[in-house]
Amino acid sequence: MQVPSVYTTSAIILVLTLLSAPVLARLFPSKETPHSLAARIKTAVMLGFLVSLVPLSYYFYSKPDTTTNSWPLINTESFHMTVSCDFDFYALVFIPVALYVTWSILDFTLWYMDSDKNIARFFTYLLVFLLAMMVLVTANNLYQLFIGWEGVGMMSFLLIGWWHSRADANTAALQAVAYNRVGDIGLLFLMGWTLGALNSWQIDEINQLAQDKQALPPLIATIIAATGKSAQFGLHPWLPAAMEGPTPVSSLLHSSTMVVAGIFLLIRFSDLLATCPTALTICLWLGALTTLFTALCALTQNDIKKIIAFSTSSQLGLMMVTIGLNQPQLAFLHICTHAFFKAMLFICAGSIIHCLNDEQDIRKMGGVHRLAPFTCACLALGSLALTGTPFLAGFFSKDAIIEALNTSYLNAWALALTLVATALTAAYSIRIVYYVVMGRPRINPFSPVNENSPHVIKPLKRLAWGSIASGLLLTSYILPEKTPLMTMHPILKMAAIIVTLFGLFIAIELASIVAKQFKATPYSTPHRFSNMLGFFPMVVHRGVPKMSMTMGQKLAGQVVDQTWLEKVGPKAVISSNQPMISTMSNLQRGLLLTHLAMFVLTLTLAIIMGFR
Repeated sequence: MQVPSVYTTSAIILVLTLLSAPVLARLFPSKETPHSLAARIKTAVMLGFLVSLVPLSYYFYSKPDTTTNSWPLINTESFHMTVSCDFDFYALVFIPVALYVTWSILDFTLWYMDSDKNIARFFTYLLVFLLAMMVLVTANNLYQLFIGWEGVGMMSFLLIGWWHSRADANTAALQAVAYNRVGDIGLLFLMGWTLGALNSWQIDEINQLAQDKQALPPLIATIIAATGKSAQFGLHPWLPAAMEGPTPVSSLLHSSTMVVAGIFLLIRFSDLLATCPTALTICLWLGALTTLFTALCALTQNDIKKIIAFSTSSQLGLMMVTIGLNQPQLAFLHICTHAFFKAMLFICAGSIIHCLNDEQDIRKMGGVHRLAPFTCACLALGSLALTGTPFLAGFFSKDAIIEALNTSYLNAWALALTLVATALTAAYSIRIVYYVVMGRPRINPFSPVNENSPHVIKPLKRLAWGSIASGLLLTSYILPEKTPLMTMHPILKMAAIIVTLFGLFIAIELASIVAKQFKATPYSTPHRFSNMLGFFPMVVHRGVPKMSMTMGQKLAGQVVDQTWLEKVGPKAVISSNQPMISTMSNLQRGLLLTHLAMFVLTLTLAIIMGFR
C-alpha cells in the first residue's frame, strides 16, 4: 500500500509548528514564571515526539518512496531554487530519535538548572538548537542545509558560553566557533562549486549531475566541512573544550544534534562519494586516525565529562570509517543508537556532579553506587552499550560496522587502528565505572547527594530503555540497502568482542594495580602525551598566536618602524638637508682662504657679466 505523501508532510509540519510555537511566544510579554515556560517547552517537545511517530509508523508500514515537497523561492533565467524538504528514511527516523532524546534532556534540565533565573531563555536556546538541526536533516538543497548548519553553530556558541562570566566558558565558545569556521569554508566552497559547475543547489540533482564531472574537489570540501562540525582529527579540540557549558548542553550537543551534522552531510552525498575512491579513502583514514587518537586521549583524563566527550569524538571517528567503507546506512544506524546511550551517560555525569557539589574529578569520587544506585546503574549500562556489549543498542551498529570493515578489501591499517580504538573504548569505559561507581567513597562527606527527583529518574529510565532496545528495533524494522556478507570466518565474526574483552580485562588489571600503588608514578612520556591530548592544543593554540605575534613584531618593529618610517620620516629630512647645511656651515667659518675664494669668484663673475 502506498501512503499519500500528504500524511507525512502534514505530520512533520505539525511537529515543526509545535516546536516553533514556544519560540514565537517568547516574542510577546508573558506573566508566566520562567519555570512554567520551561515546562511548556518540554511538553511541546514531548508532543512533537508523539506526533513524529505517525510518519515513522507509515514508513515502516508501507515503505513509501522518498517524499519531497517543493515551493518556488528563486526563479531567474539562469537559476531556479525551491524551498525543498526531503522526508526520506533518514529524516523520518532521525526526527523521532532527536525529539525523544531532547525530551529526556529537557526533563533533566528542569532539575539541573532549577536555580538559574534565566531557565526559560536557556530552554528556548535548546529548542532553537533542535529546530536548526531538524531544518538541516530535512533539507533537500544546500541553501536550507546551510541555514540549519549555521543555526546549530550559532546556538552552540550561545549555549557553551552560557556561564559567560567564566573566562574558560567564553574561551571554549570562541574555540567552537573558530574551528567550525574552518569547516564552514568547506561548505561554502561546495556551494560555490555546485552553483558554478552544475547551476543547482538541489542535493539529489548534485548527486546525479556531478558524477559526470571531476567531483574530487567538492567532495574534499564536503569532508573538510564534516571534519569541522563532527570534530575529526585536526579540528577536534573544540569538542572536549565544549564541556565548559552546562551538562544538558553537553548532552544535547554530543548525542543527537551538532556533532552528527557533519556525518549527516556525508550521508546525504553518499551516492556521489561512492563514485570517488579517493574521497572514500580520505574518510576511512581520517575516521581511523580520529577514533584511535581520541580514545588514547580519553584513557588518562580525570574530568568525567571530558572522558565522555572524547568517547563521542571516538564514535564519530567510527562513523567516518563507516562512510569510508561506503556504508552510509550503518553510519546512520550508529548515529541513532549512539544518541541514546551518550545522552544517558552525560545525564548520569550531570547527576553525579550535582550530587557531589560540582565535583568533576573522578579521583575524588568512588563508592557512589551506595548513594545514587539508579544513576550508577544507568552509568554502567551506558558504558556497556558504548563498548558494544551483545544485545544492547551499541552492539547492533558497532558490531555490524566492524564486521563490514573486517570483510572489506580496503586498508588493513585502518582496520588495525579501529580495532585498537575498540579495545581502548572498553578500557576508558571501565575506568569511569571503576573510579566512580566501585571502591570506597573518596567524596566530601557533606555532599548534597540526592537522585530522588522524578526529573532525574524518568529521563534516565527513558534513555535506558532506548539504550537497551533501540538497536534491536531499528535493525528489525529497517532492512539494509546493501546486503551484508552472510558468511565469514569465526575470528572475523568475533573480532569486535575479542578486542573489547581484551581491553576490558587489561583495564581492570591496570586499575587494580594503580589502586594498590605498586608503581607510584606512570611512565611519564606516554602518560603526558595522552593527558595533554597529544600536545595538539598546546602546539596549535600557542603556536599560531606566537607566530602571529612574532610576525607582527617583525613587520611592525623591524620593517615599518626601523626601516620604512626611519627612511621616509626623520632620516629622509636629515639625508636631504645635510649636504646643503654642511656646505653653508663650511662657508661661514671666517677662514681667510674662504674669503679669498669668494673674492676671486665674484670678481670673475663681474668681469664675465661686464664683457657681455
